[in-house]
Amino acid sequence: MIVEWNTHIFSSNVAAYPFHPQASYIPNAAHLEADPLATYLQRMDTVGIDRAVLVQPEPYGDDHRLVLDCLAREPERLKATCLFYPKDPAARSKLVDLVAAHPRIVALRFHAHRGKEEYLDSFADANVRALWQTAGELGLAIELHIGPNYARQVADAVRDYPDFPVLIDHMAEPQFGTPEEYEDVLALGRYPNVTMKMSGLTHFAKQPAPYLDAKPLVQRVAAAFGPDRLACSSGSPDIVDLFLAHWTPDERARVKGANLAKLAGWA
Repeated sequence: MIVEWNTHIFSSNVAAYPFHPQASYIPNAAHLEADPLATYLQRMDTVGIDRAVLVQPEPYGDDHRLVLDCLAREPERLKATCLFYPKDPAARSKLVDLVAAHPRIVALRFHAHRGKEEYLDSFADANVRALWQTAGELGLAIELHIGPNYARQVADAVRDYPDFPVLIDHMAEPQFGTPEEYEDVLALGRYPNVTMKMSGLTHFAKQPAPYLDAKPLVQRVAAAFGPDRLACSSGSPDIVDLFLAHWTPDERARVKGANLAKLAGWA
């Protein structure tokens, strides 16, 4: 099974799906499609993606109408993540209500890296920890779009909540940290509940596809997390065979989809 856990869906219909007042950025609606889901489903068929977890985009904030409409249209192949503002006193109750009404929400996403500090001040903050705990108790994965400078804070939270699965986006955005800070990212591989997404290569690779200059770092990450806790979730799954040819076909199959399928609750 090939699983992608990466795509944001944006609609040009800003009347039905307005951008959030607290949006960290606003896409140009003139460049968006009226039916973006149809285009994405076509991509799934073309690439050979069997299942996908849509990622709630930051411009919609905690307004999940668009992603929920996508789930309603494609109930077999799609699940989704959610987003709430940790500093919102009602965030926990909103999360509980959303998951109760929509069980195909499978993860709560946090954002924190250099240049994106508006969501939270620290993973040690009480409001962040309360959301993390609530999400874990609801059976959600904790999805982290972090930079390397937050890895030590994340390690503290992971140790405090060892039973809650954690998924780190885009190899923890190595371009937003120092080599010393990235050692803290690699150290997260020691925790059995942490999975790393082998995605976002275009964020730091200097060469065009297939981004061969990213291969040494990908292989270091792969060694730290192993075949059961590494997941390719964007682009062509063929890159797994190119970068991890030293792993067995079964191990590469886990990276291409089995690990994410398990995390998302697909058999």
